[in-house]
Amino acid sequence: MSSKRYRVTLTPEERATLTALGEKGKAAARTLTPARILLKADQSADGPAWTDAAIVTALDVSLSTVSRVREAFVEAGLEVALHRRSSRTPRPRKLDGVQEAHLIALACSAAPAGHARWSLRLLADRMVRLEYVDAVSHETVRQVLKKTSSNPG
Repeated sequence: MSSKRYRVTLTPEERATLTALGEKGKAAARTLTPARILLKADQSADGPAWTDAAIVTALDVSLSTVSRVREAFVEAGLEVALHRRSSRTPRPRKLDGVQEAHLIALACSAAPAGHARWSLRLLADRMVRLEYVDAVSHETVRQVLKKTSSNPG
């Protein structure tokens, strides 16, 4: 597999845009970091043409971040490099409304014999045992209870 090197060459307009972002200080950090990476990686006549290792050290980012920003800029342009892409596939809910209602009712009920209160794992196991769901993790139980402001115990 050949390693592909992405060479960043900014136009004067792009350089001015990136510099203005940093000077304003109003942009989000996830926008400013790629902007700084591109400014340091610029290999045009006006750019400093820093190595990836120097950028990593100076900006305290990972080498893969520098590589991803370079690649995004060369392949797709400035806007794509500055702004993270969102997930294209929405995640389906792990529990539907009826299952969440069962979980909340279970969490509000008396704890099982031998336990002072419900634990997340106990709730997950009971949901499966009562056949409300085929499988559910304690982390999903935690997220649902947090979202609904329910507190087991």
